[in-house]
Amino acid sequence: MQNAADTAERTSLVDASNQLTQLLLDLRTDGGWWEGELSTSALSTATAVMALSLAAKAADGDEDDRQKYQQLIDGGLQWLADNQNDDGGWGDTVLSVSNISTTMLADAVFHAADRQEFASLQAASRKYIDDAGGVDAVLKRYGKDHTFSVPILTHCALAGTVDWKHVIPLPFELSCVPAKFYAAVRMPVVSYALPALIAIGQVIFRHRGHWNPIVRWIRRRATQPSLKVLESIQPPNGGFLEATPLTSFVCMSLLGCGYHDHIVTKRCLEFIVASVRDDGSWPIDTNLTTWVTTLSVNAFAGDPHADETAADTWPLDADARDSVREWLLKQQYKKTHPYTNSPPGGWSWTDLPGGVPDADDTPGAMLAVLNLRAVGEDFSPEEVAALQNAATWLLGLQNRDGGWPTFCRGWGTLPFDRSSNDLTAHVLRALVQWQAKVSNIPSRTAAETETAIQKGVEYLKKTQANDGTWLPLWFGNQHNTNDENPLYGTAKVTLALKEIGLQNHDYTQKAIAWLLDNQNDDGSWSARKELPGSTEETALAIEALVGSATAEKAVLAGANWLAGRVEDGTIADPSPIGFYFAKLWYFEQLYPVIFATAALRRCAEAGYFANGKALAVGDVLEGA
Repeated sequence: MQNAADTAERTSLVDASNQLTQLLLDLRTDGGWWEGELSTSALSTATAVMALSLAAKAADGDEDDRQKYQQLIDGGLQWLADNQNDDGGWGDTVLSVSNISTTMLADAVFHAADRQEFASLQAASRKYIDDAGGVDAVLKRYGKDHTFSVPILTHCALAGTVDWKHVIPLPFELSCVPAKFYAAVRMPVVSYALPALIAIGQVIFRHRGHWNPIVRWIRRRATQPSLKVLESIQPPNGGFLEATPLTSFVCMSLLGCGYHDHIVTKRCLEFIVASVRDDGSWPIDTNLTTWVTTLSVNAFAGDPHADETAADTWPLDADARDSVREWLLKQQYKKTHPYTNSPPGGWSWTDLPGGVPDADDTPGAMLAVLNLRAVGEDFSPEEVAALQNAATWLLGLQNRDGGWPTFCRGWGTLPFDRSSNDLTAHVLRALVQWQAKVSNIPSRTAAETETAIQKGVEYLKKTQANDGTWLPLWFGNQHNTNDENPLYGTAKVTLALKEIGLQNHDYTQKAIAWLLDNQNDDGSWSARKELPGSTEETALAIEALVGSATAEKAVLAGANWLAGRVEDGTIADPSPIGFYFAKLWYFEQLYPVIFATAALRRCAEAGYFANGKALAVGDVLEGA
């Protein structure tokens, strides 16, 4: 018989779910989609200040430009001074622990500014750097991947805190090779870092030269042709990947070569000036508009295996769905991308010109297009074509090992060009739901899709760790060993395997067992047991576990923990679990709201809040 505590708890969970749904709806833009807000960043701010500092020095003949840059420099330095951690270092976000990379970047701009009022601050940052290991620590952090270690040390060398002899040369002449051969020449940086290879490679060569006369000759001959490549791949707004750090690294390097009048330099500076926030800082990227919109739509959409009556609970009416659908279809790339040479069919994370199509945003967009139609509603010819093109794009991107990389198939062996578990799981979900919901898929494409799905599952079986987990590429946890987040990866892969119908296989059950074993005693989840729980990680675990026979009490314990955060007003507090390339941390203000909305809606759809299902909090935690 149901008691009063059961009823009260059920009401609390239902209310929490409804409040989250309304909150997420309220966070839409006037156009009806979502934009969110990325964390501001000490790393971005330091790189922007360095680029502007060099620009101010080069603007001798233009006092208006010099004053404009100086005002931004002053604001950035003050923001950095106000946000230094107690240990003397800086983290990537205001919620991040200090790390050697960001601390060296910030310390360098204070050294370049050479102001007495920052002397004590610099003493603290120098001590942090010395204790952490300085240049050697930076090189160790990134290993063979020079995508980020070389830009960091270049920034420091331009400021005078690192000797140029410690900055590893980059073969910028390789950018002059036709794009179709990039994979064959084994670039020392990942595919998205081509602008850095060109600009940073040139400034290093300018300061270091090369001992080999043949290499010297080749690089001198490649200087102007590679600059033309750089100009050809720069977005019209100047921002490479919409990212202040990458754009600033390119800008400072060109200024360090004396190219202050070059069109690429001017566009970079325009982007940097336009991207500053009111508090004097810079974000890690302009926005994740497409990504957070598809996440929001898919949070509302429901379990693909839920009863058809679930369509009646859609919080977006038909007109609202039409607006989002129309906007989303416009974001699909219709032409070959000039940056990565990617064929048409994919989506990027943003609606802005600096985006690049990738294998996380594309399946997310496919799922959103699929979910924006009510059950039984026909897809328009435009939607069918968009989904077909996206599926074809993803099939062409699959690596030979069966997994999916981020941007480019087989470009290299560096992390962001290798196959990854979280992206592979996302692609599998999109392809499976596309097959289930769209009729008349061409027979050849259908057969290729089946083969790709089988290869993807085999890849995930091979990459599962002995403890049942999968590690993701794009998310981490600063409290865990090596910054890893097995919770995120395992939750995403488990969700995909269940949707494919593989929930009863040993590898899926092993993953579910790990998720259950690593729930905190208070009902929350983190990267692993006994680390501080977060809204994002708790919600992801719940979504993965909903419907598992052994997980009911754990799911309800997690749902109650989320409901408690709704009640105390902390549900929207973000955690810095996102990676924006190469251990560069970020948080997104919408993540906790989106993930928690999805989790509680999945619970409701599965009947967890129905009469007799919900347990009192104490009972849940005791049995979890």
